[in-house]
Parts: sequence; structure tokens; C-alpha cells
Amino acid sequence: MRQENEKLKAQVTKQISEAKLESSDRAINYTTSTINNIFYIITAAASLLLLVGWRSLNDIKKSLKIDMSKKTENIIAQYERRLQQIENKMTERSKVIIETQQNITNTNSIHSLWMRAGLEKSEEDKITVYDEILSINPNDIEAMTYKADALLEIGEVRWALDLSNTAIELDKNYSQAYWQRACAYAKLEKQSEAIDDIKKAIELSDTLEDELLKESHFENLHNNITFKKLIANKKDKAIN
Repeated sequence: MRQENEKLKAQVTKQISEAKLESSDRAINYTTSTINNIFYIITAAASLLLLVGWRSLNDIKKSLKIDMSKKTENIIAQYERRLQQIENKMTERSKVIIETQQNITNTNSIHSLWMRAGLEKSEEDKITVYDEILSINPNDIEAMTYKADALLEIGEVRWALDLSNTAIELDKNYSQAYWQRACAYAKLEKQSEAIDDIKKAIELSDTLEDELLKESHFENLHNNITFKKLIANKKDKAIN
């Protein structure tokens, strides 16, 4: 009995030891598997985070490049517009300066020509000077009327009439143009037209009344009744 009990005890002890050993192996295997799985999860998570982070950095870099490029283009465009505005203003100012300088030069030249015209003796030479003035300023109605007067002196009545008409077209309130046209009409024996222009000239400048009897081109009008009335009105004004 004692020997059988000892054998039984030994078998039970062996089974218990084997059971404990098996349990320990299972625990060790479970722990090892768990640790490996956790390591794998951490590794995968770290890799994923690294990949996402790298992509995010690339996106940020690309976004920054795009933003900087757009801002740079906007700044360049703004400066180009400003430079264009400055260039346009400088061009306009340059044109104004050049035009002003040209006007000053023309004014000085015309002034010199008028002084020269006053010194010329012959009507032909005066006409040449007036032509020089008109070449500088084609719309100078004063030069036109003075040229018309000179043309009347040399018998170019039709030419003088045309110049007077041109001067009146340019300025309908220039009394001397009507006066010169009246002289041309008087020379052409168109007394009615001449009287109308004399009235218009006096209406625009009453000082011309003093020239009625002094104007040599009005000789053909001295017997005209209306012209005599103009002379009489002038004398009455002088008496009053």
C-alpha cells in the first residue's frame, strides 16, 4: 500500500508539474505574441504617421510655393501698372513741355515777323512776311486781314475777299475781317454788301467809325445814301 501510494503520489506530482509547465509555456507564448502584436501595431502606426506627416509637409511646401508665386505675381503686376502710369504721366508732361516750348518759339517768331512787317515798305514784301506768319499759324486771322489789306493795295481784290471770308469763318466777331471784306466789296462795286459789312464792323468795334472817311477803299461809297447816313451819325455822336 505504501509503495502504491508513493507511485500514485509521484504520478500526481508529475502530472501537476507537467500541467504547470504547460501553463507556463502558454503564458509565455501569449505574452510573446501580445508583445509582438503591439510592436507590429506601433510600427505600423509610426509608419503611417510618418507617411502622413511627409505628405503634409509636401502639401505645405507646395501650398507655400503657390501662395508665394501668386503674391509675387500680384506685386509685380502692381508695380508694372504703377510704372506704366508713371510712364504715361511722364510722356504727357513731356508732350506738354515740348508743345509749350514750341508755342514760345512760335510766339517769338511771330512777334519778330510782325515787327519786320512794320518796317517793310512795299506791299509785296509785307505779303511775304504775312505768309511766313500764316505758315507758323495758319489760323492767324489778324495776319489774314492785314494780308487782305495789302492785297487790296496791289489790286488783288478777289484774293483779298477770299481771305476776309476765311477770317470771318474762323471768328465771326472779328471786326477787322468785316472791315476788310467791306473794302473788297466796295472795290467790286457791291455797295449793299459793303454797307452791311461796315455796319457789322462798327457794331463790333465802334472806334472804326473814325476811319469811315479815312478809308481810301470806300471812295466808291461816298455818294451812297446809307454810307452818308453812317457819316452823319458819326458826326452827330462827335457833337454830342
